[in-house]
Amino acid sequence: MAAKATNKLSFKQEEMVVYPTHGVGQITAIEIEEIAGLELQLYVIKFEKEKMTLRVPVGKASSVGMRGLSGEATLAKSLKTLKGRPRVKRTMWSRRAQEYESKINSGDIILVSEVVRDLYRSENQPEQSYSERQLYEAALERLAREVGAIENLGDAGGVTKVLEYLNIGVRSRQKTEEAKLAEQDSSDTAAA
Repeated sequence: MAAKATNKLSFKQEEMVVYPTHGVGQITAIEIEEIAGLELQLYVIKFEKEKMTLRVPVGKASSVGMRGLSGEATLAKSLKTLKGRPRVKRTMWSRRAQEYESKINSGDIILVSEVVRDLYRSENQPEQSYSERQLYEAALERLAREVGAIENLGDAGGVTKVLEYLNIGVRSRQKTEEAKLAEQDSSDTAAA
């Protein structure tokens, strides 16, 4: 016996949502369509930047990972992640690239923040390879769009905020390293 689908909608029309593999979109309508003889309720999600429309069955929304925008606590944790020390594994690039790709497509804002943090390069750091740069830009765009949507900053404002937090992390690490060097120099001169 087939389980009866519930008509409980967890998202409303005009609400911003995150679809894991596409990022932030807006529900433009909730339609009922007949597919293979069955009536299905569908969320119609518009992704403005990609000029794409996606239809997701209401009953499958949670199983495909669709979620609302992150809350303030999750956003704060995500931004704190950006300030942390990059964790670059010493594995083959192809394996790391796959891990980064799966984190980007997970839909988890904190995992996307980790990718942005780990692949970020400031002006005085070495250049990235083409594939590294592509992954970084994809993660940055995905993160910035959600940050911009949560804080009503728009995409450009989201990018600015993310870069601001990345630079705070870089500056604090530089100050820590400078303090360690100064401490080392003072202990070396005291020993001499």
